[in-house]
Amino acid sequence: MSNFKHRVQEHEIGERLDKVLVPLNKSYARHQIQSWIKAGNVLVNGQVVKANYKCRQDDLVSWYIEEKEEITIKAEDIPLEIVYEDDSLIVINKPKGMLVHPTEKIHQGTLVNALKYHSPNLSNLSGEERPGIVHRLDQYTSGLMVACKDNESHEDLKKQFKEQSVTRQYEAIVYGLLAHEKGVIKAPIGRNPKNRLKRAVVDDGKYAETRFHVLGRGAQHTHLACQLMTGRTHQIRVHLKYINHPIVGDPLYSRKQTKDIKEQALFAKTLGFIHPQSKEYMEFTIEAPDDFAHLLKLYQIMA
Repeated sequence: MSNFKHRVQEHEIGERLDKVLVPLNKSYARHQIQSWIKAGNVLVNGQVVKANYKCRQDDLVSWYIEEKEEITIKAEDIPLEIVYEDDSLIVINKPKGMLVHPTEKIHQGTLVNALKYHSPNLSNLSGEERPGIVHRLDQYTSGLMVACKDNESHEDLKKQFKEQSVTRQYEAIVYGLLAHEKGVIKAPIGRNPKNRLKRAVVDDGKYAETRFHVLGRGAQHTHLACQLMTGRTHQIRVHLKYINHPIVGDPLYSRKQTKDIKEQALFAKTLGFIHPQSKEYMEFTIEAPDDFAHLLKLYQIMA
């Protein structure tokens, strides 16, 4: 464990704490520094504060970095379904079951391992363990993702995601018949206080908005199109559970068990954004994966 201290200088007065710490920890991405603050590993004058704390003159900032075993990411010849590629970015249809990036326990078989084999150049703004990664999909959610080959394109796309200008449409099959043809779910999402693996709608969570409309109905199930207006972890899964229509097969957010499909019936169907270099709008759409299409037939869901 390494300990560090820093006295806030005049030019840093009024700056966010996480922003002040970035140039002092050049080997770490901003999201990693924010995780330290959230975990209580960063103190200001001996007190735990939030990442958006505005620094004051002569504040004493102290923090420690836990020394973890360095993860070596190996390039692996894993087939990728490439939807589009150029010198700046690559759009992939990520398969169900694939992790986006390595974890402390899993170092192989991820999208990052495959990307490193496919492309010698990937952006590093998300850290050395997540080269090229601008956004993520859950392990058992398949569908469209974009990865970047250079930092300039990464920064541009990251801004588009932050400004909520990226088109992200998913399809899901849920339990029950929705009463309305379309709707908007606005409910803040945060970590579930009873289970750290799950998220939940909580009063102190981050703003989250999901729009949906009905594509078809069966006897006991509904086929939905869901558009993400924000990008919280497990957002669609949490929001649909919140309105009492959990996704079929969801192991975390549905109490009902089924053998009709492995893991949640959810995939990222459409992805649209302004190309960082050409500045032209690009939109990509894929067909439903086989297990999803099978479920539509099995439940006799009609448009």
